[in-house]
Amino acid sequence: MLLYKSLIVISFLFLAVSLSHDQVEAYDVKAGPVRPMVKRDERRSLIETEYGRISAAKISGTDGTRRPYYLQFITLEPNSLFLPALLHSDMVFYVHTGRGRLSWADEDDIRTLDIRRGDVYRLQPGSVFYIESNLEQEREKLRIYAIFSNTEDDSYFEPVVGAYTSISDLILGFDRKVLQSAFKVSEDVIEELFNATRPRPIVHALPKKKKSLWAWEARFLKAFVGDRDALELEAMNGKKKKAKTYNILDADPDFKNCNGWSSTVDRKDLRLLKNSNIGIFMVNLTKGSMMGPHWNPMATEIAIVLHGQGMVRVVCPSTGKQSDCKNMRFKVEEGDAFAVPRFHPMAQMSFNNDSFVFVGFSTSTSTNYPQFLAGKRSVLQELDKQILSVSFNVSNTTINQLLARQEEYIILDCTSCAEEEESIMQEEIRREREEEEAREREKERKREEEARKRQEEEEARKREEEEARRREEEEERKRQEEEEEEARRREEEEKREQEEEERRREEARRQEEERQRREQEEEEEREREERREAEEEEREAWEKQQEKERRREEEAEREREREEEERQWDEGQQKEEGGEFVRAKVKISGDGNRMVLTNVLKL
Repeated sequence: MLLYKSLIVISFLFLAVSLSHDQVEAYDVKAGPVRPMVKRDERRSLIETEYGRISAAKISGTDGTRRPYYLQFITLEPNSLFLPALLHSDMVFYVHTGRGRLSWADEDDIRTLDIRRGDVYRLQPGSVFYIESNLEQEREKLRIYAIFSNTEDDSYFEPVVGAYTSISDLILGFDRKVLQSAFKVSEDVIEELFNATRPRPIVHALPKKKKSLWAWEARFLKAFVGDRDALELEAMNGKKKKAKTYNILDADPDFKNCNGWSSTVDRKDLRLLKNSNIGIFMVNLTKGSMMGPHWNPMATEIAIVLHGQGMVRVVCPSTGKQSDCKNMRFKVEEGDAFAVPRFHPMAQMSFNNDSFVFVGFSTSTSTNYPQFLAGKRSVLQELDKQILSVSFNVSNTTINQLLARQEEYIILDCTSCAEEEESIMQEEIRREREEEEAREREKERKREEEARKRQEEEEARKREEEEARRREEEEERKRQEEEEEEARRREEEEKREQEEEERRREEARRQEEERQRREQEEEEEREREERREAEEEEREAWEKQQEKERRREEEAEREREREEEERQWDEGQQKEEGGEFVRAKVKISGDGNRMVLTNVLKL
């Protein structure tokens, strides 16, 4: 049986993974402005495919004391499937058009529900659900309007985390090993889960060949929430519990007259609304009618227009600042949504050319008794008329006339009231536009005045800056002149010091040169003296040598003369013998030179 359960779970996971791609994104209530009325084309698109679309709106009352309410508008084409998702909050919805089937599982049981136009139902947090639209001959789209909120134990729903999450996103958020161990399947099965193509959350419906398909889907849902005993019971006999809705269109209206009707759905009508903080109401106004001025002491109303168009008038009960709470009137059309907080007197009016139908969610499932200001059941009828006259500061006759002849109540005839309200609204819009234009002109004038003042201040600042700059430049010029004079003085001083230093260096150089010159002259003088002494010594030596040579020459000359005399003597002797006689006489002069005197005698 455990293996059988695992096979069922894995099989449906293949279906969910292969058919799921995008989680419907969370809608941040803090992003963008929140108003008491949202036009149809102002909804935020979350999902849009050829098989369906989902849009969302956040809406708030006029008092600004509560967080915005979160609405979704789900549209499925015929024979389409909204894939399984885990619900994070209470989901109360109304089926506007079409037919289909809702299947879900919670901690108690497996349930399926055939839904059609007018049905009202609630799914609790933690439910795993999916929706299929029928393939009808009329091929009418399945349109569901839903509000998401917390239970009575919690204050507010936090749509930042999203109203619901795709089952495939929950499963595939775990690692492969964790899933394989948890489901006790092979690795190939887990890989096929992760590798499967994931389309959008709304797809074409699966073919239903046999009735066993519904039982198979139910077994998966119960297997997912973990009721093994119920799973085994389902596997054996194929039975499951059939849930019932409450159809507000089939029920008798709470009030009805020729001007229209109204119905409410609370925990007495639909037991599932117990412990929820959301109820349902519907109002149908015929042409030229009005839901009489009234307020809700227990609940805020969030309404969606189903048919036609109308005017809504809301009165602020607060005595606080006008910017925090103010009277409002606005025109709504099919698909628009609007909200009216508790204790805010209101009136809804239809135009003369068409009826005005709207369905809504009230923020309380307790029995709510609206307090009407006009009509046969007016709360003013219960008060003392004299006290009322004092309250309005009018006469008793006026109060008697105001409260007399009121046969109708709740839904009243009000021919052309919507047209008159629209005319007043247009006039208010025109006046507000003119006032806004006047404010813009005043702002522009103030901006121009401020710009002119800023320009004058800028010019004055520039003049001051120019004067300051001129003073700074003058001071800078003087400072520069002083610095230049100081620099010139320092330069001259340095120049004098340099010249003095140069003079000292020149004098030192001159003295050094003079010293070197004297030393050189002395050296040269010494050298000359040494040369002179050397020359003198050389001359003396030369003279001595010359003297020696002269003496040697004289000696040699004397020797020669002696030899010559001897020779001549010898020759004379010979000439005597030959008949001639020559006589020579040599005389030595006083300077050592020889003088030869020759006497030639001829005999």
